[in-house]
Amino acid sequence: MKSQTIALIKKDILIEFRQKHTLYGILLYIASTIFVIYLTLNEIPDVSVWNSLFWIIQLFVCVNAVAKSFLQESRGRMLYFYSIASPIEFITAKLIFNVILMLLMCLISLMLFFLFLGNPTISIPLFIGVSMIGGIGISLVFTLMSAIAAKAQQNAALMAILGFPVILPQLMLLMRLSKVALGEVFREGAIIQLTGLILSLDLMIFVLSVVLFPYLWKD
Repeated sequence: MKSQTIALIKKDILIEFRQKHTLYGILLYIASTIFVIYLTLNEIPDVSVWNSLFWIIQLFVCVNAVAKSFLQESRGRMLYFYSIASPIEFITAKLIFNVILMLLMCLISLMLFFLFLGNPTISIPLFIGVSMIGGIGISLVFTLMSAIAAKAQQNAALMAILGFPVILPQLMLLMRLSKVALGEVFREGAIIQLTGLILSLDLMIFVLSVVLFPYLWKD
């Protein structure tokens, strides 16, 4: 990994720590949403409901966490980055930082789900692994959408509009794969196929981001 990419990742981490209100806002959103679900449901939800609620919350958490990725960058700051780094280094740094942030949010969400809504999984490590794969894929998609929305000088609404049609097939695959950790029996080889398909989609989004972002960078 090039030094410029590492420096840009460190820059995003420092900004996140300096603007703690943003991070705390996301954590409050996660905790309050899960707590409201806990208060609304009179009993521990069905396994399928539990699984669906988890992934829906991850989707909206990612939108809130990643939306600021490019929208917070001013034009003057972008011109400065243009002079010190290449577009590939810049987008790679953004992708890696958002993946790290989303993995952290996934772990926190999962702990709160276990605390308030019980643990219906038969294998916690397996579900954590699936949630990590899902967090990576969701963050990659919305990072690219955030870049497009920022260059179009629009708000986070455009990012959501562009991202949801792209993320829905991946979200359905993740919900299907996570059922393995919830006790559902799959035919032989299906788990490997699902995992390979999700990872292939993640790789495709990463490659598209690297290929398309230089055209946005020129504007």
